[in-house]
Amino acid sequence: MTEQVPSAISASGEFDIEQWPFYWLTRFTGRYLHEMEITLKTLGLDIPRWRVLMSLRGDKVLSVSEIADNAIVKLPTMTRIVQRMQTDGLVRCRQSASDRRVTEVELTDAGKRAGQQAWAVADSLYTRTFGKIPADDVMRLNRTLRTLNRNLDD
Repeated sequence: MTEQVPSAISASGEFDIEQWPFYWLTRFTGRYLHEMEITLKTLGLDIPRWRVLMSLRGDKVLSVSEIADNAIVKLPTMTRIVQRMQTDGLVRCRQSASDRRVTEVELTDAGKRAGQQAWAVADSLYTRTFGKIPADDVMRLNRTLRTLNRNLDD
C-alpha cells in the first residue's frame, strides 16, 4: 500500500502556502542565514568563510572541490573564497602530493581561532533554535532532510 503525498492544495482547490514544506524550509534557511550573517559580521566573517572554516574544522585538510561540495558552492566561486581567505591569513593552500592539479586547503592558526569564534556563534544559534526540541525529534528531522536530499538525487 502506497501512501499518498500530502498536498498543498486545499479541498476547495486553493494553494495553501503554509502546507507547502518548501515554504517552511526556505523561510527557515533564510532566517538562519540572516541570523548567522549578523553575528558573523561582528567577527569580521561572512557565510562563505564560515562554511570553509566549518568544513576544515578539526584539523582537516580538504581539496577546494571537497570544500565546495560541503558548502554547496560552485567550484570557481569556492576557489575565489579560498584565495581571499588565504590572503587574509585564515587558510594555507598547497598542491596535493598525489595529484598536482588538486589544491589542498588547511586552516592556519588564525583560521583555527576564527573557526572557534564562529563555532561559538553557530552553537549559540543552534541551542536557541533546537534547545527545546527533544534530541529524537532533531535526529528524525535530520533523517527526513537527508532522505529528501537523496530523493532529489534520484
